[in-house]
Amino acid sequence: MKADFKWTYGQVILLYNIDPLWGKAENNNVLVVVQQMKTALEQEGHSVVPLGVENSDIGNVLAPYDPREYVVFNWCEDLPGIQKGDVVTAEVLERNRFCYTGSPPHVLSLSWDKAAVKRLLEKYHIPTPSWQLFKKPRINAWKNYPAIVKPAFEHCSNGITTDSVVLNESELSERIVYVLNEFDQPALVEDFIDGREFHVSLWGNGKIEMLPPAEMDFSAFSNIKDRLCTYDSKFIPGSLHYEKIELRVPAPLNSDQLREIEKISRQAYRAVGCRDYARIDLRLREETFYVLDVNPNADITPDASLAYAVEAAGLTYGYFASNLIHLAAQRHPFAGAVN
Repeated sequence: MKADFKWTYGQVILLYNIDPLWGKAENNNVLVVVQQMKTALEQEGHSVVPLGVENSDIGNVLAPYDPREYVVFNWCEDLPGIQKGDVVTAEVLERNRFCYTGSPPHVLSLSWDKAAVKRLLEKYHIPTPSWQLFKKPRINAWKNYPAIVKPAFEHCSNGITTDSVVLNESELSERIVYVLNEFDQPALVEDFIDGREFHVSLWGNGKIEMLPPAEMDFSAFSNIKDRLCTYDSKFIPGSLHYEKIELRVPAPLNSDQLREIEKISRQAYRAVGCRDYARIDLRLREETFYVLDVNPNADITPDASLAYAVEAAGLTYGYFASNLIHLAAQRHPFAGAVN
């Protein structure tokens, strides 16, 4: 996809989050991936200023920079100690009149509310697993097993372990109590679809394009409780799920399946109001793709499924990131003043 509008300034602020409590290894890893992105964007002709933020005082960090002269590549996934740090970041950028990549605050905020997203998917008749929200430790006639229990207001598989998959009423009750007590929020219970899982990366506004779908292959596991993406699988190198879940890009899908998964993913992207890019997580059962989650602030580090999908599409990491900047630049208040 080539953006029609060419932003002639080319100046980019690469905004990313850091945490003072991180260890040396984690901080070094962040600096490595930031440098990779900076280099990739520079190879596409951008002038890049990396800026790390560690709290909500983003306005002061940005104060030396004129919002008329930059597009912010918003790479903030969180802010330490701040609830919905990605939402706060977007709100500060808007208050300070910066043009930035990615979804606006209301879409980022919506993505934290799993029940609200489910209701929206159902409103538009987009397949999603049956579900129920539990604010108290009462089962309320839930009969679908296996089921999965999730904290209702978390991101990044926080609270998702092998114990999240429950096979009977006793396990369900125990896990609901755990979520209520541990996270101090309702528990979302879903029908657990023990099928193939796909991560579909989309990009664009108006015209939305799908990158090659990625499959999370659970074939190394015989226990149903292991066949899911846990918190460990994403963030704990050396853990069983981190090491044994295989990422397959592009996912082996026939032409009919590709058309269907693209249709469902685009519908979910539009329903939630995603902007510039997003990742849709789905599972397949009996030829129906069910939307599990919509991620408007998806991980775009070089080892994430989205980056591998970019490569599988025959594109470079820098080209993808540069096009996100051009998509954002079309919203720049000075867009009409340049060629």
